[in-house]
Amino acid sequence: MTGPLVRETAGALRRRIESGELEEGDRLPTEDKLIEQYHASRNTVRAALQLLATRGLVYKVHGKGTFVAERASPIVTTLSGDPEKGPGGGEGLVYTAEVEASGRSPSAGPPHVQIIKASSTIARLLRIAEGADVILRHQKRFVDELPWSLQASYYPRNLLSRAPRLLDTDDIEEGTVTYMAECGIKQAGYQDAIEWRDPNEDETAYFRLPADGYVQVVEIRRIAFNQNEKRVRLTVTVYRADRNRFVINVGNVPLSGRH
Repeated sequence: MTGPLVRETAGALRRRIESGELEEGDRLPTEDKLIEQYHASRNTVRAALQLLATRGLVYKVHGKGTFVAERASPIVTTLSGDPEKGPGGGEGLVYTAEVEASGRSPSAGPPHVQIIKASSTIARLLRIAEGADVILRHQKRFVDELPWSLQASYYPRNLLSRAPRLLDTDDIEEGTVTYMAECGIKQAGYQDAIEWRDPNEDETAYFRLPADGYVQVVEIRRIAFNQNEKRVRLTVTVYRADRNRFVINVGNVPLSGRH
């Protein structure tokens, strides 16, 4: 647990950074100077600098000191669908295109695929019986090799008779939405529910977040409906809130007006 003196010292330095007194690339005062300025112990100063580093505000260069980090612009994810590109919200190849458009490099870990029993929440959202078998495909995704999102998709097991590749442990290169459509399970629409919340322990570790809950996560729950208005997928995607922005386009929005 971070103590009040550490948070106070880190907060004072953060305000100097956010006000522009300390600009990108500036070297922070030495530990001895900070100890003097904030009347703090060396351990307090070091912990405060580590807290700022965890939040991406500073970085340390061995033998040279601590510097103000470049404030990268947030990654934009379009939640609404595009008539040409298909569904938004980081699905399929759309999220790759959006990340690349920002000049960054997207990548993903291998999918982990298993059959699990539906929890009460999953059962309620998919309108199936609690404890029924569902296919779970979950994956870690990265931008510039840094943790970007966690995505888990749940499918009723009865879809396997028409879409057996849902159990493949390799990536479905064309995307599951496209693959399922080829199997006669066309995604006719989806509903998103967005929640800002405190991260759990696994999310804190994956996103390398401060343990004090200073940085929240965004959880997007997407329920996909087929052409018969049946619920065929639940996708839960979790992002760190301070590095992402979400856009919803309604109606005919020209390219120049997006984002």
